[in-house]
Amino acid sequence: MPTFSAPDGTELAYHLRGEGPLLVVLPGGPMRASAYLGDLGGLTAHRRLALLDLRGTGDSAAPADPATYRCDRLVDDVEALRVHLGLERMDLLAHSAGGSLAMLYAARHPERVSRLVLVTAIPWALGMPPTPEHRLAAARLRSSEPWFDALFPAFEEWLAGQADFDPAFAPFFYGRWNTTAAEHDARAEVEFNDDAADVYGSEGAYDPEATRTALGAVFAPVLVLAGELDGGPRPELARAAADVFPDVELTVQPGAGHYPWVDDPEWFAGRVTAFLTSTAARTPS
Repeated sequence: MPTFSAPDGTELAYHLRGEGPLLVVLPGGPMRASAYLGDLGGLTAHRRLALLDLRGTGDSAAPADPATYRCDRLVDDVEALRVHLGLERMDLLAHSAGGSLAMLYAARHPERVSRLVLVTAIPWALGMPPTPEHRLAAARLRSSEPWFDALFPAFEEWLAGQADFDPAFAPFFYGRWNTTAAEHDARAEVEFNDDAADVYGSEGAYDPEATRTALGAVFAPVLVLAGELDGGPRPELARAAADVFPDVELTVQPGAGHYPWVDDPEWFAGRVTAFLTSTAARTPS
């Protein structure tokens, strides 16, 4: 397991999987160990993934200062990984909450990103949080599922702030609730750093207006991939986030929830690979 030092001396780990050109991968959660990403639906057949364990997660050490779990402060860790890997510019993929980290990185270091893939990315960094209405609208799309009637009333209460989150809600986050999805979800309990997650989006983490302005000057091609059945973000929220980039493709994976590589690995890996191989990295003129 390779490691490197963050600017503040925290030892960070990353995991290399697959063959081909490097693709740096940022996990979501927020603050979930990268193991849940697996091989990203077989993407390792086309790219060599460098999956970062953010500080305090997975095999990375906890920092001396917990305040450094804040999303904007993690940008320096991503830049340190790029330097460690010896990349002048890098292809970058981020999932869910990691999408806000990737946006902040691209805003601060636009010249270091050759291509950017945002997978069901939550655009907190743009001041666009998913709303309870978004999540309820997505949940209602599942009304024909055999588990819907038992789960929906409690799910609605949670979104109204009347109850705590229940792990039993997991089927709403997958496009296909089957054995594969259940096994994937079962890992979540041991992969999160809940204390770090509380700091990730804390006060000062985001400056949406400045980030939107900076991303408008990003030359890299961007793929925003949303799940048809995902509640956070809904495809329309993903479309609004995509609009900040000058060179962007928006795609909605049919029948997918928040983990599209679990729902339909072949579709996911094929779409991401096609983007990475068919787009040429831009440089400022």
